[in-house]
Amino acid sequence: MSNDKVVELSSLRDIVVAKRQSGCSLVLCHGTFDLMHAGHVKHLQRAKTEGDILFVTITADAFVNKGFGRPVFNQKLRSETLAALQCVDYVCVAEEPTALAVIEIIQPDVYVKGSDYVVGSEDITGNIEKEKSAVEYHGGRTVFTDEITFSSSSLLNEYYDVLSEPARNYLHGLKKDFTSDLMIEMLGRFSNYNVLVVGDAIIDEYHYTEPLGQTGKGNLLAVKYVSEEQFAGGAIAVANHVAGFVNKVTLVTGLGSQASYESFIRGKLRPNVTPNFFYNDADSTLVKRRFVDMDMDKLFEVYFQKKEHFPQYIQDQVSDWLLENLNKFDVVLVPDFGNGFISQGMADILSTNATFLAVNAQINSGNRGYHAITRYSKVNFVSLNEPELRLATHSRSLDLGGLAKKIAAAVGASSIAVTRGTKGAMFLDVENNLLVEIPALSSKVVDRIGAGDTFLSMAGLCVKASLPVNISGFVASVSAAMSVQSVCNRTPLDPAKLYRNITTLMK
Repeated sequence: MSNDKVVELSSLRDIVVAKRQSGCSLVLCHGTFDLMHAGHVKHLQRAKTEGDILFVTITADAFVNKGFGRPVFNQKLRSETLAALQCVDYVCVAEEPTALAVIEIIQPDVYVKGSDYVVGSEDITGNIEKEKSAVEYHGGRTVFTDEITFSSSSLLNEYYDVLSEPARNYLHGLKKDFTSDLMIEMLGRFSNYNVLVVGDAIIDEYHYTEPLGQTGKGNLLAVKYVSEEQFAGGAIAVANHVAGFVNKVTLVTGLGSQASYESFIRGKLRPNVTPNFFYNDADSTLVKRRFVDMDMDKLFEVYFQKKEHFPQYIQDQVSDWLLENLNKFDVVLVPDFGNGFISQGMADILSTNATFLAVNAQINSGNRGYHAITRYSKVNFVSLNEPELRLATHSRSLDLGGLAKKIAAAVGASSIAVTRGTKGAMFLDVENNLLVEIPALSSKVVDRIGAGDTFLSMAGLCVKASLPVNISGFVASVSAAMSVQSVCNRTPLDPAKLYRNITTLMK
């Protein structure tokens, strides 16, 4: 039976040894194989001609990085489908993002890949070259088939409910003017930027719980503690996102001396981020502790902070640093969370002296009602969500496009983006009077915390590089869609994963 061909990774080595002792030559194919089609069949049939035994290993569900909603078919179904092919002898799930571990076990005589991997420079992740080297190290060779090809990603995008209808229609229009290769080439323009990030440092704590039910003496919900996790958030997260795309990032933020979390923060920073910490002796670094259930529904949140503002002497120190150093930076990104680090005087200095200023003035529980983008007199790019835009314009129901233009005029911005959650985003190029609406690109939302920071990071760089508004909106939206699929700021934005998602969506 075909299911007998599906083997566990733990038994793979014994099978390999037995086949070697029998004098068999071994062939390996590795991939996702999410949607089997004629191209896959031809590829595998061709691979079998290279040896006696054909092993096919597939990427486990947890490591599939082919875009939103992937894999469509889980690893069990994918394994069984492959095992049903006569040319396939064994199928195994690889619990890693690459084939390196199974190459080490099988040490194939021939490793077979499709023709779309022939050009090494087109391998965004660089994994194919690593796998090829591993095969050669063990005396094997890599063969690239040249059979009929189809794009699984294109078929899934078009005919399966991986994307919503608005998203499919939007992408059809985008593909008429741009390609993924062109977009990725454009994103390479960021690399030489010297970027400054200024904003509040936040330690996000998640306490995971299981509900027990209502207490016996009141209407209070009782929960059982399960575990906890800490994340470096706020301006720290923005600096880390940007650092994946540029050579040099400087972070200016404030910590509390009483509980600074400095070692934790330094341990989370990417190597090319240089921090400049200003210390508040009278307070602790802001901690936002969220209690959530195992479905990531948030129960309540606690702020650990004594003072609403940093002392004047620290504000003066930061202001002096900004006046002395702002002219050194190509881009200044300001995730302004309104938690007391950025004073009005600092906002004035940033508005007046930054070469290119991108700002998000965020609404949160600690500043709702009095924190708005209008505290800045001059901003090149503004990124807000819909409630933040409506607060800044004191409008509950007027058209968003008109409100965006109003705020852009108030702060002299050349571009403004408005994020709208499940409704997607709006991107306005003021100078060219172009308004682009991008639908939500991910139907899976694990956690929205940090999505706005990711959007600001990429959109700010795109606008600075004068990328078309269509590209700026799309790249920032893809980045934010990637962010909501993981918890808080667990990992910074990875360029290779972003490029892979762009490539998949544009097929």
